[in-house]
Amino acid sequence: MSLINQANIIILIPARNEAASIHEVILDIRDHFDGEILVINDASTDQTAQIAEQLGAKVLNLPLQLGAWGAMQAGLRYALKHGFEIAITMDADGQHQADSLLDLQMPILTNETDVVIGAFPQRGSAARVFAWHLFRLLSGISQEDLTSGFRAYNQQAIKLLASPEATLLDYQDLGVLLLLHTEGLRIQEIPVEMRPRTLGKSRIFSSWWAVANYMFYTLTLCIAKGSFNLSFISRRRFS
Repeated sequence: MSLINQANIIILIPARNEAASIHEVILDIRDHFDGEILVINDASTDQTAQIAEQLGAKVLNLPLQLGAWGAMQAGLRYALKHGFEIAITMDADGQHQADSLLDLQMPILTNETDVVIGAFPQRGSAARVFAWHLFRLLSGISQEDLTSGFRAYNQQAIKLLASPEATLLDYQDLGVLLLLHTEGLRIQEIPVEMRPRTLGKSRIFSSWWAVANYMFYTLTLCIAKGSFNLSFISRRRFS
């Protein structure tokens, strides 16, 4: 990675109560990346922020819990404000492996695409795979791994996802992909390996209620795709 100007790249890690894993996550990144790491501390009640700062990461402390997407958008706005050319998003639970960072950046650096998703659909249970298939069918989205948070965005994508319109979203998955497609941004998936989750649990799949809420939310987005696209385009045109 020595040939890459890492000063123009930032890694964004939203984190809430990830003290047990954030240490290893940052050390893993530092083995492969010398640029800026920003941990977006989503109102943690443990030592997440302190550990990240001790390891040399910058920390953006949110006064209120915004959830994973709200925290991610705060990080993207930071990246936009400070002029970073590429923002890479990673989870704080250790699933994403830093040895894939170069592969994630290269299609953007060579101008092949605007967004790169590190995809590992094999991690999905049968129920999750079925849900992904249903969402792709209804939305017209072709990507295989709809919920991967291991992504790279160029400046155009950063600006779009930092916009007020993107604040209406609740998850970094289908809604974000629909928004990117609406604006004609190019999206590419690359295969990556991911570690199994050892601590904590998925916000989406944490309980039957959470699953039901997520399914209802996402199905609504799929069904309303046409009006979603038109209303977004009109707001952008006349704003």
